[in-house]
Amino acid sequence: MAATCDIRGASLRIAPDRFPDPERDLDAGDATERSAVLAGGCFWCVEAVFRELDGVLEATSGYAGGRAADADYRTVCSGTSGHAEAVRVRYDPRRLSYGQLLKVFFAVAHDPTQRDRQGNDIGTQYRSAIFHADADEREVAQAYIRQLDAAGAFAAPIVTALEPLEAFHPAETYHQNYAALHPQQPYIALVSTPKVEKLRTYFGDRLKASADSE
Repeated sequence: MAATCDIRGASLRIAPDRFPDPERDLDAGDATERSAVLAGGCFWCVEAVFRELDGVLEATSGYAGGRAADADYRTVCSGTSGHAEAVRVRYDPRRLSYGQLLKVFFAVAHDPTQRDRQGNDIGTQYRSAIFHADADEREVAQAYIRQLDAAGAFAAPIVTALEPLEAFHPAETYHQNYAALHPQQPYIALVSTPKVEKLRTYFGDRLKASADSE
């Protein structure tokens, strides 16, 4: 990880809590659990945000977009493996919809206007991407990106890639829940903590009842 990155949200043109709700979303149906795989730069930071949301059952840092043989931290950090640092979010669709996950992803978890980077974290491994499991997920994501562009949510175009999910590879154990376990680590203090604070400020009504995220 680079030592610093842009945490100011300078590309936002509207406050996170004024982001529109998705006009198109997945029907919860009879499902009690679903998963979404999202990439938005450092997985420590994205994971820390989603762990706080009510309805999230588990958030796991890992790698998506490349070969299984190359899914290790050293190789992914080289930027040559094709992977992105990503987070698999297991959630209860009766309490939190796929579209609402995307709303937080775009409004708080990262800057979707930066191509192949997040601030000073540069490379395709830090790309903004939604790894869709099926056509329905892809259509919801496409529709919401169009909706955000139409609303003028950002000062620059959204460059988030929509990529088919072929596999998700959990990262090494020491990466899991890293932000909560290492709050004084400089990168966490500078990058992850402000994102979590932004979530608490603008989406306080969507947080888990316990102050201790899973």
